[in-house]
Amino acid sequence: MADTESREKDWEQEVQSEDNDVDNVEVADWEEETDIEDTDELAEDIEDEDCLDEEAEASSEEDVEAESEKKGFFKKREKKNKQEEKIAELTDCLKRQLAEFDNFRKRTEREKAQMFEVGAKSVIEKMLPVVDNFERGLSAVPEDAKEDPFVQGMDKIYKQFITELENLEVKPIEAVGTEFNPDFHNAVMQVESEEYESGVVAQELQKGYMYRDSVVRHSMVAVVQ
Repeated sequence: MADTESREKDWEQEVQSEDNDVDNVEVADWEEETDIEDTDELAEDIEDEDCLDEEAEASSEEDVEAESEKKGFFKKREKKNKQEEKIAELTDCLKRQLAEFDNFRKRTEREKAQMFEVGAKSVIEKMLPVVDNFERGLSAVPEDAKEDPFVQGMDKIYKQFITELENLEVKPIEAVGTEFNPDFHNAVMQVESEEYESGVVAQELQKGYMYRDSVVRHSMVAVVQ
């Protein structure tokens, strides 16, 4: 009987021991499972945070890149505007210089023409007394001597001289029979005339000449009073 009770106690102890072992195993398993779940969740949270950090970093990089592109665009636009302003300024300066050069060219040509005209008038004016002497000499030749070869030669030289003056646009001023004009005539005396009215040139004492549209020498005339 005592042996039986002893064995039963031993069996109860073994059962309790086994139950304790089972309980310890279940607790350990539960704790392990809990630790695994928590670890998984923690890992997921970490992964989510990493993804958020990566997204934030990517978004930040995109913002920086966009801001950089924006600044680059405005810099290019500002540079282009400055270039256009510079081009406009240089174009205006070039137009002004071309206009000034054109005015200078026209003024120079006008001055050259005036200088040439003044020089030509000076030369023509010095040649006119020669023409006067030819006319006086030929007008003094008697009628019976006009066929003389010498006289005919002088007459030909005179005509050639007049032709060359005409080619140079030198022409005599009309005087006798025209109304007195102080722009062309120089009145040195007044005369009476039955042929012409008062204020009309009745006599030419010295022939006047014009070079193109300007007077080289005024006609010396007598005007009807």
